Amino acid sequence: MKASYLEIGAPDGERARAFFAELFAWAFTPMDSGGWFDSGDIRTGLHGQDDRPAIVVYFEVLDIDAAVARVRELGGDAEDPTPDVPGFGRFSTCADPQGIRFGLRQI
Repeated sequence: MKASYLEIGAPDGERARAFFAELFAWAFTPMDSGGWFDSGDIRTGLHGQDDRPAIVVYFEVLDIDAAVARVRELGGDAEDPTPDVPGFGRFSTCADPQGIRFGLRQI
């Protein structure tokens, strides 16, 4: 399994955008709920007004429905997968039994 997406959740999206764009020289594309950075091999999304600031790694899976079921079977939490978004795929935000956040992504 490989990491396929990063999501930055920040209380102040504009401040985070400026910081990471300057730090890594990433171009930014705004969207309704934040936007994403052109960060090379892995797409990096940014969501402002997040009450749990963090960088969450999304792992690529072949079958997101089966992967979500497996997370739940193993005692973790998993949101129902999102509808397919062209160019982005389907996502599920998850946590292991200790609350460690991660995500799943089906392209």
